[in-house]
Amino acid sequence: MTGHATLVGGGPGREDLLTLAAVRALAAADVVLYDRLAPHEGLAELAPNAELVDVGKRPGHHAIPQSEIEALLVRHALAGRHVVRLKGGDPYVLGRGSEEVLACHRAGVRVEVIPGVTSAVAVPGAAGIPLTHRGISHLFTVVSGHAPLTDDELTHLAGLGGTIVVLMGVNSLPSLTAGLVRAGMSSEMPVAIIERGFHADQRTTVGELTDIVFAAGRAHVTSPAVVVVGEVVRLAHDGDADAAELMERAVGFAAVAT
Repeated sequence: MTGHATLVGGGPGREDLLTLAAVRALAAADVVLYDRLAPHEGLAELAPNAELVDVGKRPGHHAIPQSEIEALLVRHALAGRHVVRLKGGDPYVLGRGSEEVLACHRAGVRVEVIPGVTSAVAVPGAAGIPLTHRGISHLFTVVSGHAPLTDDELTHLAGLGGTIVVLMGVNSLPSLTAGLVRAGMSSEMPVAIIERGFHADQRTTVGELTDIVFAAGRAHVTSPAVVVVGEVVRLAHDGDADAAELMERAVGFAAVAT
């Protein structure tokens, strides 16, 4: 009997941010193929009857190539198992989820996709950074930091305005910041790097386009991290600021912006 596959978005890494649908899928799984950025520490309880397989990728080192992950997904499903592919964030936001869905389709495997809370939105929020704010930014763009952007892409980003969110952008930070300035973005544009979002050791490093690379070096910033470029970074807080202080900061900045 042919099994089926479920791609599950695990959210930004904290178990209590899994959706109800994700928890139900894990509970019914025979096999779980999980990433390092997915919430996996409690998988033995979440998926008590499942074989747990670590297929996690790390920057510059893929423990299992993507093609082999897809083959595992298909092989387990064709063997009659319910295989859950647990991914960090949302499967369809720079998560290669569509490639895995297509691999299932090619093999005739039934597949379902359960969305997750994307780190592109959640991690900046955990650092008190809204991606949009009236009078400051009414749009945001999410890009991958795995490879340097082209000059055309940098020009479009710099001209578009709003907020730029870069996932896994630590290694490409020098080329990104230099490229945005070269493309016409203000060198004083604020930048935040949020490391290990939603973990006990979460940390935010803030600077400007011209000095954030040096600030990141001094702070020994490492992946996983989300990079935010835009005026909304000025609204960042560590969770200790009270509502009145935040409102004063926001109103004051909005006055400058207009």
